[in-house]
Amino acid sequence: MTRSLRDRRGLSAVSLAATTALALSACGSSDSGSDASGSDASAPKTHTVSTAMGNVKVPVAPKRVVVLDTAELDSALTLGVKPVGATHADVDSGFLSYLSKDQVAGIEDVGAMMTPNLESIAALKPDLILTSKIRHADKYDELKKIAPTVMTENTGYPWKENFQVHANALGKVPEAEKVIADYATHTAEVTEALGGKEKAAGVEVNMVRFVEGADIRVYGRQNYIATILADVGLGRPSIVDKAKDGFSYDVSPERIDLADADVVFHSTYGDAEKSKEKQTVGSGLWKNMSAVKNDKVFPVEDQLWIQGIGYTAAEKILDELQADLTA
Repeated sequence: MTRSLRDRRGLSAVSLAATTALALSACGSSDSGSDASGSDASAPKTHTVSTAMGNVKVPVAPKRVVVLDTAELDSALTLGVKPVGATHADVDSGFLSYLSKDQVAGIEDVGAMMTPNLESIAALKPDLILTSKIRHADKYDELKKIAPTVMTENTGYPWKENFQVHANALGKVPEAEKVIADYATHTAEVTEALGGKEKAAGVEVNMVRFVEGADIRVYGRQNYIATILADVGLGRPSIVDKAKDGFSYDVSPERIDLADADVVFHSTYGDAEKSKEKQTVGSGLWKNMSAVKNDKVFPVEDQLWIQGIGYTAAEKILDELQADLTA
């Protein structure tokens, strides 16, 4: 069901690309300099990127990039940049499983996402580090001594804006414009496959995540997966408006019926028993939900639907959405 980013054409894509170009170019400015031989002094060697930690000068075309979170890894690979180093997620596969072995081959593991090994990062001699303030603000002073460090404020919900920052830092603005235009075209294709905007809006969809060591999350409107559902134009049940800070409305297994909708997707983070997945999906409350009775419940891969947080992941999610909702 998955597919690579495709060449798509259309007036809407061109228009969006033009709009995006303005937004991307506004993210930074170029600074001129000369190389060691003193040649071509007018050629820009660095440019300034606006970040959550202030303006940061980065190389125009960084060659040795280290990424410290899953969204940054997705952004780099989407834009054709293979990092020299990346942190690993808290999963058995290390790097997220939706990324192929070829995509991650040769990327040095520099530690767990929340506890990156600074010595390992420094040993790679990076010329750019990408991460977010919410993850590594406490390490910023150390990281910027190693290499120019570009931090976005947060992760998840603002993933599209973050991608633009990553693209600017990586010197890949034209490539980003195409990625964004392709995604817009793809979402329109999925909407059309569902019968058009009106029919898509009439299908209420919930995303449920079973989390080891926490309550069950019914995802609201302000998170990564919710933005994809919204881009396709799918409806959401009223329960999502109770989500704390728009992120999730958390329930116990005894209240899982509140997650009912026309369609329910669900994923699991951690052990199926410790996350309460097994006891919940085996309960009478679960089995009595209309989505279950109508065979409209779909288990999905957590590493893709929740943790990827980028355009490469989003393209694969769109394919799965279309396949499941048109089956």
